[in-house]
Amino acid sequence: MASSRVPLLARLFRSRPIVPVVRLTGAIGISTPLISGITLANTARLLERAFAIKQAKAVALVINSPGGSAVQSHFIYQRIRALATENKKTVIAFVEDAAASGGYMIACAADEIVADPSSIVGSIGVITSSFGFDRAMNKLGIERRVYTAGTHKMSLDPFQPEKADDVRRLKALQKDIHALFIGLVKKRRGKKLKGPEKTLFSGEFWVGEQALRYGLVDRLGDLRNVLRERYGKKVVTPLMAPPSGWFSRKTPGIGRDGDWAAQLIAAIEARALWARYGL
Repeated sequence: MASSRVPLLARLFRSRPIVPVVRLTGAIGISTPLISGITLANTARLLERAFAIKQAKAVALVINSPGGSAVQSHFIYQRIRALATENKKTVIAFVEDAAASGGYMIACAADEIVADPSSIVGSIGVITSSFGFDRAMNKLGIERRVYTAGTHKMSLDPFQPEKADDVRRLKALQKDIHALFIGLVKKRRGKKLKGPEKTLFSGEFWVGEQALRYGLVDRLGDLRNVLRERYGKKVVTPLMAPPSGWFSRKTPGIGRDGDWAAQLIAAIEARALWARYGL
């Protein structure tokens, strides 16, 4: 059913310019019945449908994300670039509230990035957060028993005191991921970047106007006005939406009664990601 809509759209609007729209909203890598996030699994088909419209003048991405999984961000970035190359399509990203961290990585898959003056853009860095419960366990008199094979199998266990060696290993991993992120931004934005690298890649974030001055975005605006300006007032912008209905929400491994605790934690983590940007 979903794939049959593509040729139908082309027939209905054959005399009008078409720019299909894919919305990418939420924390990246976090998707449960409690929250709607962004993963390659739940965006791949929408992207493929959008790029499959041969008459499309371009493909528009509407991004509203505080970031999340570096791996999922890169997967989605790679899929967009692959589809754009295969189908010879221009990609335009429109930032809503935020394209931060992994959200900005995905935005870099576009040939042009458009932001609202008040959008949050940037946060080109890597973060790992956790809690330490070892002191609370001591006060409560709780003894934890864990048996492992492997010297570092319990690295950064939140129920044990923090170890300097574990932190050093984590920071080394973060440094490698950060370097990959920086390389991707440089590759895609190139000479458009105008600010000092120490500032641009510090993990700091800015509103759209400052992001424009730094070359992180190409212009200020919104989807409707930019597309009408570029392709005319008759431009058609069909939204590539996922199937609706109760059965479409059923995903193997998600939604079972035993998963509610994990889903609640995931929802809290997603809320914390948004809160970092005051959203």
